[in-house]
Amino acid sequence: MNAMSGIEIFIFQLVVLIFSVMIHEVAHGFVAEKLGDPTARLAGRLTLNPLKHLDPFGSVILPLILSIPLLFGGSAFIFGWAKPVPYNPYNLKDPEKGGAVVAAAGPLSNILLAAIFGGLIRLFIGFGFGSLTLVALLSVIVSINLLLAIFNLLPIPPIDGSKVITFFLPHRGRVLWNNFWRKIGGAIRKNRIIFLLIFFLFFRQIFEFIFLIISPVISFLHLIFAGFPSPFF
Repeated sequence: MNAMSGIEIFIFQLVVLIFSVMIHEVAHGFVAEKLGDPTARLAGRLTLNPLKHLDPFGSVILPLILSIPLLFGGSAFIFGWAKPVPYNPYNLKDPEKGGAVVAAAGPLSNILLAAIFGGLIRLFIGFGFGSLTLVALLSVIVSINLLLAIFNLLPIPPIDGSKVITFFLPHRGRVLWNNFWRKIGGAIRKNRIIFLLIFFLFFRQIFEFIFLIISPVISFLHLIFAGFPSPFF
């Protein structure tokens, strides 16, 4: 990585992020299609064309904001998301179970990518192929995909983990959980401007706090897949 400038590393991270979130979203739509819902296909979202999946804020603006430390000689590790793939749970054969499976498909696709590229790292190191720069770039791919997977498995609406966890809760727990987040969502909608101001003023601190929580998990999984902890977490 030392042979590459900060800007070059950022561009590589951005490309990896875009394609990783694209595969994440396509996985949602592909599994929904297999379970009986053609909404994503009819919307033209079962495609590997990144332009169909880019979200103006999550895919462009946020990564650019997170790259600001590069302007001052620092380092940056970017994060973002794509436009959610639409699906209609009522088209699924089993809306409750199917919804959890569709939600889990995105993070699982990122874990699969992390395992594949982590395996390549082990192969290259084990047989002495490639360079340290190549291994470091592959580590970026593993780390970004683990970040996307673990972040999206957090049980916070509207991200995937909130739909996955409800499947494992008993009926009463599911009702209490949904009511709790419905009240939170109502409060946010009622005070949308205030919450938006708080988010934009403290978004970096918010993300840093979340990363602090999930970093040990990411680093541990990176150790399992690639043979060494993530150098970014």
